[in-house]
Amino acid sequence: MGLLSHKARQAPSNATAVYVRHRPETTLLYQVVQEYWPEFQAELASNGKYLPAYVIKEFDEYLKCGKLEHGFLRVRCDSCHDEKLVAFSCKKRGFCPSCGARRMADSAALLVDEVLPYQPMRQWVLSVPFPLRLLFASNPKAMTGVLGIVYRTIATQLTHKAGFTKPMARTGAVTLIQRFGSALNLNIHFHMLILDGVYTGGTSGLPLRFRQVKAPTGNELTKLVHTIASRVARHLERQGLLERDAGNIFLSQEAVDASDEDPTNQLLGSSITYRIAVGPQQGRKVMTLQTLADCGSDQFTTRVGNVAGFSLHAGVATKANERAKLERLCRYITRPAVSTKRLSMTRNGRVRYELKTPWRNGTTHIIFEPLDFISRLVALVPKPRVNLTRFHGVFAPNSKYRARVTPASRGKRKNPQSADEADQTPAEKRASMTWAKRLKRVFCIDIEACSECGGDVRIIASIEDPAVIKKILVHLDDTASSAATALSPDCRASPGTGPAGRAIGLA
Repeated sequence: MGLLSHKARQAPSNATAVYVRHRPETTLLYQVVQEYWPEFQAELASNGKYLPAYVIKEFDEYLKCGKLEHGFLRVRCDSCHDEKLVAFSCKKRGFCPSCGARRMADSAALLVDEVLPYQPMRQWVLSVPFPLRLLFASNPKAMTGVLGIVYRTIATQLTHKAGFTKPMARTGAVTLIQRFGSALNLNIHFHMLILDGVYTGGTSGLPLRFRQVKAPTGNELTKLVHTIASRVARHLERQGLLERDAGNIFLSQEAVDASDEDPTNQLLGSSITYRIAVGPQQGRKVMTLQTLADCGSDQFTTRVGNVAGFSLHAGVATKANERAKLERLCRYITRPAVSTKRLSMTRNGRVRYELKTPWRNGTTHIIFEPLDFISRLVALVPKPRVNLTRFHGVFAPNSKYRARVTPASRGKRKNPQSADEADQTPAEKRASMTWAKRLKRVFCIDIEACSECGGDVRIIASIEDPAVIKKILVHLDDTASSAATALSPDCRASPGTGPAGRAIGLA
């Protein structure tokens, strides 16, 4: 779905915001990619390196995302017959801000409405050392094994803290694997939404009961992250992927040799270690802008454990009745990798990216050469068929407790011949919330209602033939040119004024 205009995003919750089609070609991110993506590929080719097909497809599809020239839907109001054009989106998972915003809102609403129960939840954030970040990016199978170890360690801690043993109690988690850091660096880490307690009972006809536990202390987190680090290191050593030396961990020669076969691994390594990936400055640290460091109290001194490059934070929690806070938390951990608001150009043509919050040393901005900026985007593209959302414990797809604890009874086997299902309408059988409803829920914008008369809007055609696309857009351009002669050069037409202004995008 196209990103909204600033006016639409800032609309008060009790007002109906105006939806404005996102025009990607006007954003700095799109302009930089459009100009330097071919040059970046040529730079790699000159050194005998070529990117994988899935990375090339990610960039090519992004350059088409939200552009009417590459196809659109025609939607029409049933009452006043006002028409709009809805551009297609790329639906990629790497760096597209528009599709990332759609996925953020969609995932958060899904988790809150259908998966996470009305119980206290806590966010556990695990960061890993640099060598493991490169390993996880190049070997997703190894990341899956490690994530299982992390969940079992935390679940065991919660069970024992509640005064039970593993057969007597069970918990659950939803893990969002986040691939980026605040400086557009590759930083694979785990955001785990875990029940802040355990379920007991559920067998021999007994009802499930939830037992909440106290928040973890700093000492408990330190012991816990030490256990995680030891178990992960032993597991990866047995797999032949890791070596330890005097408390430090390194990728084994077998893992290094396997990773060398992927031409993107040099770009991944540079992104992880904040170094320049291409050009004459290759290997040097990226340029930063700094201010005076904050000498105040550190916001991460409590409920955080640090051991051997592993960091475990558990300072954010929600109560059972704080569903709005839980949804905001879900949006935060599923947010897009790139914020176009924080992206700008310097006078000498470099890309400047503002950090969301200054680092402890006072760093506020990262400065990239354009080609190095493209390399950062390349590193953010995940491999195909790697699931970035994982379910554990009572939320796992094969858990017999899933249907009993989730709000939507997910996992429950329904009898197709039941009377309740027979009485359902076709619309009720499609239980998932439509994207239009999610858009209204998050941004207070209703795209199913006509902005002119308030009537129902529906899709009447999908336009994909290049000849038909060109004919329609030429007609709209001619109409817009005629209407623009009566407007001041500084005046911007309303999205609902004139045929050319009646376009919304699903980019």
